[in-house]
Amino acid sequence: MKNKEVSTKKKKKTRRIRRTVISLLLLEVESKRNMYKTKKLCAPLSTIFRGVLPTRRRLSPYLSNSQIPSLSSHLQSSSRVPPSYALHFLLNSNFSFQNLCSQSAAKLDSSTKRCWNCVADKTGTTPFLYCDSCRSIQPVDLSIDYFQIFGLEKKYEIEVDSLEGKYKDWQKKLHPDLVHSKSEKERGYAAEQSARVIDAYCTLSKPLSRAIYILRLEGVDVDEEQTVSDPELLTEIMEIREAVEEAPDSQALNQIQSKMAEKLEESSNSFVNAYQSRNFDEAVACIQRMTYYQRASEEILKKL
Repeated sequence: MKNKEVSTKKKKKTRRIRRTVISLLLLEVESKRNMYKTKKLCAPLSTIFRGVLPTRRRLSPYLSNSQIPSLSSHLQSSSRVPPSYALHFLLNSNFSFQNLCSQSAAKLDSSTKRCWNCVADKTGTTPFLYCDSCRSIQPVDLSIDYFQIFGLEKKYEIEVDSLEGKYKDWQKKLHPDLVHSKSEKERGYAAEQSARVIDAYCTLSKPLSRAIYILRLEGVDVDEEQTVSDPELLTEIMEIREAVEEAPDSQALNQIQSKMAEKLEESSNSFVNAYQSRNFDEAVACIQRMTYYQRASEEILKKL
């Protein structure tokens, strides 16, 4: 009984300390905002809150240097995480990754889409990544966004299940294995196009990265390092962190994981409403909440 009372007192003391910390942080935020007349938060706050939840992972899902698989083995795979063959090609060939897409995009005539090899004009509405006449891979056209690559309308709500099929269709034409005997020029185009299609697939297949990308298309650059200033969200983040650390078993962690999935879905739905109404400030706030819930979810998965 006595141990239970001591434990209760410790928890109350922890909550009081947490509220005090949040109040001090909010005061610092407001002070910095008034000083610089900007919504950007100061560096010390981001440093402080990096300890609240694990450091986020940047949107580079294909960073491994695993060996490039053959085209047939890749297409037979049911995994939704695409392999890193294009990046491997870039890192292990004479192709300069630093100049990725720059030279070919600069030379592309945006007014007249013609094949660089057979000079055939582009036909149909499919993005001109590949020439159907001579089967040559085309240079990257940066005016084609990720939604257009997969023939999708530019909106947040998409049919994610259909992406994998379209992704594999493109790789049947753009995979570097298909041009290994062709010129260095076309091998470079294949590496560029394949890498871009991989990034497009990874970006659009996940709600958070898709939300960030679609706002960038609208000219809204999301600062993913910006610290939250909403006291309710700050309190919730700390409570989630404590619940994860104190979870006695996998069942408790699974319950927390289910709550995170619900909160992610709620924030995703809120983003849809904000984006459709062109309320970009609220849309950014939704992305911020989604980011923290996603971090918490990833931390739980590590413990399971």
